[in-house]
Amino acid sequence: MSIVKEFKEFAVRGNVIDLAVGVIIGAAFGKIVTSLVDDIIMPPIGYLTGGIDFADKALVLKEGDTANKIAAVSIKYGQFLNTLIQFLIVAFCIFLIVKAINSMKRKQDVAPAVPAPPSKEEILLTQIRDILKEKRD
Repeated sequence: MSIVKEFKEFAVRGNVIDLAVGVIIGAAFGKIVTSLVDDIIMPPIGYLTGGIDFADKALVLKEGDTANKIAAVSIKYGQFLNTLIQFLIVAFCIFLIVKAINSMKRKQDVAPAVPAPPSKEEILLTQIRDILKEKRD
């Protein structure tokens, strides 16, 4: 029974829930970036390079044989370029988000903290000090 209790405590912690939300949003963001690269960025690049579709580019090491159902052995560098561009876009977006969060934190840190009012003991000690000072003078 203690394992179930420990798992329940682990699962309902705020950090685990935040992580789950982050993973779900990250997966959706990954799909958006994939569409951005495949549908918006790569077509103009392909047009500028003479209609080349990078996703189809590959270096064939061994031709395949369709009669014997043997697949070709190839290095798909075009797909790698698409994935690399997707990574750079995601990394840049995360950089911008972290930069924005850090600038907000700096603004919060710069704001001067309101000094706490003196405690009752401090007020009493200040009064005692002032009385003793008056008696000496």
